[in-house]
Amino acid sequence: MPEMPPLDPFQQHRATAFYHFTDTRNIPLIRSNGGLLSMAELRKRNITCPYPGGNEWSQDADGMKGMDQYVHLCFRPNHPMEYLARGEGRIAQSVFLEIHPDVLAIDGVMFSPGVSNKSGMPIHSLAEAKKLIDFEVLYTRTNWQDPAIQARLQSAEKAELLVPAHVALKYIRNLPNG
Repeated sequence: MPEMPPLDPFQQHRATAFYHFTDTRNIPLIRSNGGLLSMAELRKRNITCPYPGGNEWSQDADGMKGMDQYVHLCFRPNHPMEYLARGEGRIAQSVFLEIHPDVLAIDGVMFSPGVSNKSGMPIHSLAEAKKLIDFEVLYTRTNWQDPAIQARLQSAEKAELLVPAHVALKYIRNLPNG
């Protein structure tokens, strides 16, 4: 009897959504452009994002590493960069947009185990990511009060899925009216 291929870990752990945070004031721009656009795609189309999550340093670092070519997604509706953006006043009211897991089928999706523009942060293919992502802490019941588990969770919350150029509206489940 032939051996069954292993189940995809995203399916095995029932990953139902990924997330992208933005200022609610960006919603009309997202709607009018058919979804989320990378910073490079915004520049290519001569569009200015009125309320970017990243500061100038972050945007410059993205550009130097080529991370401006991607729409950045996180695994939970929580990300340290969102907290900083609100604290620094770049984002007034944030929303974590829920992105359907079918986005993983887009050619060229990559993974970063931390904030992707950080110096020395490796970027991995999706196939490599499936071996590196801490699925257990993200998608199963764990004791988040345990300091070791808490450290794993905090690390996993910094990880990013990187989608080339564009995340179409069809993948965004909870886009508010605006």
